[in-house]
Amino acid sequence: MDPTRDIKLYLPTSVKEMKLLGWDHVDVVLFSGDAYVDHPSFGCAVLGRVLQAAGYNVAIVPQPNWQDDLRDFRKFGAPRLFFGVSAGAMDSMVNHYTAARRRRSDDAYTPGGRHGARPDYPTIVYSDILKKLFPDVPVITGGIEASMRRLSHYDYWQDCLRPSIMMDCKADLLIYGMGEKPILEIARLLDAGESISEFTDIKQCVLRTSATDIPTADSDNIILHSFEECRSDKRCQAENFRHIEEQSNRMEGATLWQRHGDTAIRVNPMHPPMTEQEIDRSFDLPYTRMPHPRYKGKVIPAYEMIRHSINMHRGCFGGCAFCTISAHQGKFIASRSKESILREACQITTMPDFKGYISDLGGPSANMYKMRGRNTEACRKCLRPSCLHPRPCPNMNTDHSPLLEIYNAVDAIPGVKKSFVGSGVRYDLSMHHTGNPEIDKNNRRYNEELIARHVSGRLKVAPEHTEEHVLDIMRKPSFDLFYDFKKIFDNVNAKCGLRQQLIPYFISSHPGCREVDMAQLAATTRHLGMHLEQVQDFTPTPMTLSTEIYYTGIHPYTGEKVFTAVDAAEKLAQRKYFFWYDKTYRADIERSLHRLHRPDLLAQLYPGNRNSDQRFQLRNKTENKSSSRRSDSKKSGRR
Repeated sequence: MDPTRDIKLYLPTSVKEMKLLGWDHVDVVLFSGDAYVDHPSFGCAVLGRVLQAAGYNVAIVPQPNWQDDLRDFRKFGAPRLFFGVSAGAMDSMVNHYTAARRRRSDDAYTPGGRHGARPDYPTIVYSDILKKLFPDVPVITGGIEASMRRLSHYDYWQDCLRPSIMMDCKADLLIYGMGEKPILEIARLLDAGESISEFTDIKQCVLRTSATDIPTADSDNIILHSFEECRSDKRCQAENFRHIEEQSNRMEGATLWQRHGDTAIRVNPMHPPMTEQEIDRSFDLPYTRMPHPRYKGKVIPAYEMIRHSINMHRGCFGGCAFCTISAHQGKFIASRSKESILREACQITTMPDFKGYISDLGGPSANMYKMRGRNTEACRKCLRPSCLHPRPCPNMNTDHSPLLEIYNAVDAIPGVKKSFVGSGVRYDLSMHHTGNPEIDKNNRRYNEELIARHVSGRLKVAPEHTEEHVLDIMRKPSFDLFYDFKKIFDNVNAKCGLRQQLIPYFISSHPGCREVDMAQLAATTRHLGMHLEQVQDFTPTPMTLSTEIYYTGIHPYTGEKVFTAVDAAEKLAQRKYFFWYDKTYRADIERSLHRLHRPDLLAQLYPGNRNSDQRFQLRNKTENKSSSRRSDSKKSGRR
């Protein structure tokens, strides 16, 4: 059957489709801020298929209209078990606004890239509408927006500290992180006739309860500073964050409690990482891998990026300060089996538009597949937010040979001409010298094979900055490693007769970064012959270390104050150095470097420019004379 035409291959999005399947009711209705793409990279499709596999009738309402008579919210009526609500694959405010807080003109998760198909904060809007229409039906919310806002958090777009999202929306329960296990448990309990009000200890769930229920602090219960304390004292918010991050990265975390007035927000611990069998079951469900036929003729940009890609694992132990992956998926890697990955690769070869190229064999970080601590007991007790910073953990098995086996096996599938790695590669991981000759040999081979056979012309890496003190706050390795990796990259290209590009990502205005640091970044990358493309201004997103520093001005782990560019002028002053080669920015950069008294950086960015050097010397002489006159005047006044 052709999945682009047979509507019965999908979960129903209308009553008509439901009746085509022979159903007379639905058990669960899922509302999503994204278009419905039946693909394992889209959370709503995953949870729908998981519930379907367990025997439940599941319908999906993608991008419901919240501004008319609310017919989208009414069309299936009351489900037998519950409503599920998600803002989509992105936080709605990141989706809607730029780092300069300007409204975006497009939405990658909407057909045609059209903007305006979802409200700001859909988690709140959808949940409140459903509770108003169906007050007796449980509403369960989840997804990245709800997950990262589960406790008090800084909202960059409103420029204020907000309470837990459970205080702002009427949902009965919030699932944070990857939701397969909690949503199945909730469905089974409701199906058995239990009341949602009794669901107090389901893992990975957040609920409201009375402040009188807050227990005495012990090893199983951490009592955070209240929302009111955090609002009046930023240091309290910073101290809270350390507990939140450490517990979300534990195999067996504690329960977190935060008081909001007379209400307590209870955050139950995360599930342990999925086993290979569990994650295989999720990825092996009967996805069509296509957008729903209702979007025929329309392009969904986010889908175009991943249509021929394969996600091989979940989780990331990099612990980058600005990233939400570990807070959402955990730092422990849950890897699929080789057989499951090959089954998906074979399915891709049958897609009507497949031309022989797998666009990405990757994951949250491309090269963490099958990696874990050798001593699991040590990992069980560990509170480190990153297994790579400040240096790779000696307990971590960094052997890249399982990845090479996957690459070679996928390339051997009939119909596959080549497989690429499109996800970002942690070169500090593949270049780490373990002291084990066999593993170090495998990792050298990985770097060489990656560059020679699995780069589609451009390899993405993320050094993020060049200056050591900024990289330390980012939890990223020294930029010296980038030089080393670039040497390997250039040598392999020369050896194989390739002309591929190394594409580095960089961030401006990150906490700890000053304007002079960006000038140094510009000079360093200019020396490397780079005109930067993949750049961005730091955008604070809920529940990251970088955001907590941005808001509080304090590093949660050291208690020390950290400089951060906050206002628009400071941010623009940093961002312009990305584009030193653009004549539009040159005069402004020259003026700034004069102001910063950095003729050395000016000479590095614009070597041999006598006019610029003369202007710098003239300006210095003028400033020195003015300074002398002011000094003489003060002396005269004192006399």
